[in-house]
Amino acid sequence: MIGASIGGLLAARALSETCAEVVLLDRDRLPAGPAARGGVPVGYAARRGVPQGRQLHVLLARGRQVLEELFPGLGAELSRRGAPAVDLHGEVHWYNDGHRMRRAPSTLHAFGMSRPLLEDAVRERVAALAGVRIVTEVEVTGLTATDDHRRVTGVRTRLGDGAVGTLAADLVVDTGGRGSRSPLWLTELGYRPAAEERVDVGVTYVTRSYRREPGQLDGLLGALANAMPGQPRGGIVAPQEGDRFAVALSGMLGEQPPTDDRGMAAFAAALPAPQIAELLRTATPAGEPARMRFPASVRRRYERLRRFPAGYLVMGDALCSFNPVYGQGMTVAALEAHLLGTLLRRGDDRLARRFFRRAARVIDGPWSISVGTDLRFPGVTGRRTPAVRFVNAYVNRLHAAATADPALGAAFLRVLNLIDPPARLLAPGVALRVLRGARPAPTVAPAGTADGQRPSASSMAR
Repeated sequence: MIGASIGGLLAARALSETCAEVVLLDRDRLPAGPAARGGVPVGYAARRGVPQGRQLHVLLARGRQVLEELFPGLGAELSRRGAPAVDLHGEVHWYNDGHRMRRAPSTLHAFGMSRPLLEDAVRERVAALAGVRIVTEVEVTGLTATDDHRRVTGVRTRLGDGAVGTLAADLVVDTGGRGSRSPLWLTELGYRPAAEERVDVGVTYVTRSYRREPGQLDGLLGALANAMPGQPRGGIVAPQEGDRFAVALSGMLGEQPPTDDRGMAAFAAALPAPQIAELLRTATPAGEPARMRFPASVRRRYERLRRFPAGYLVMGDALCSFNPVYGQGMTVAALEAHLLGTLLRRGDDRLARRFFRRAARVIDGPWSISVGTDLRFPGVTGRRTPAVRFVNAYVNRLHAAATADPALGAAFLRVLNLIDPPARLLAPGVALRVLRGARPAPTVAPAGTADGQRPSASSMAR
């Protein structure tokens, strides 16, 4: 396994069922447990090889389900480590395209946690599996192969002290993330690179954590306002371990969220979710802001290659890197790992062809959601088919109707969380509710109000 991040750890769990030995190689020295100050745990540290580790991460409901299948009892462990459970429909302020979704209790539950906490919990379980080793401070510099290059036989490595070597393997899996070197390595072996689909979005996002206290967010556990044409700003608030809220502000196509207190609050004041700006104005910071840039979503079409070496796979962000504002990456990595385990239980014959074809189907749904949504912005380059235009207009009308109809909000959230396929939103029962629903103007709250209609919890007890 190349890379011991979330994607690599999950793939290692899947491989451990059928492989006698699984070795994960990672360039970093991996952190062990929460950092402490004065003997008191203060949080889980992000690592150098995962610069996005300090950013707000979301594990969608489907991802939580798959992780619980791979690691029974993981949810209870995350709770013991302080990750709060969140009812995604009943405990979050949702403003989709400016429309405030009507809340309702649901079975769509997620955990609020930092990425380092999740990675630590998963890594601890993977390291305890029989036959699994995690080797750190090792850089993979290339592949080894048979003389005819038809099969990959291992990897070339370089240690921190400069020593070089090789490691033989029956199967090499690249889970090295967005910076995957598989295109280069495959070219060196005489293979054509996979076709790439690239959607330039120019996203910049800033995350900062704050102390979580009673009464914030009107007593709820999250808030979200998405970017939309004419308003390329977005914001998310999510709870995390250690009684914290993480606030992430994002901008598309060059829009730059600031990192100072006053600037962040002013940036958030333009969002239709006033709870976010109010939290930034009143909450106590619990950490320094972290900025990250994401230039483009990239999908590599390995399933379309006619020639590909045996003994090699590409997974996770190395296969498809999604716009992070949709929070799909970790869940898709979990689904790919689940798929890999299923395929290996049926044998390893023509594994690459079988995996890439099935993985493409896993990716199709979330890719259509993220890219289709991004193509609403005139500055995003891409082919806008009549189907894409229709779906975007339809979903906008669904959001308007969901201000009064919680069943529509539930349907949307099930698709967003990859429980249901996108086509489910076009089912006759859902479409009828959309057509019958009201089409109010997007909710834009005036200063000092929570939803444009009534005062917030900070000024009036509900």
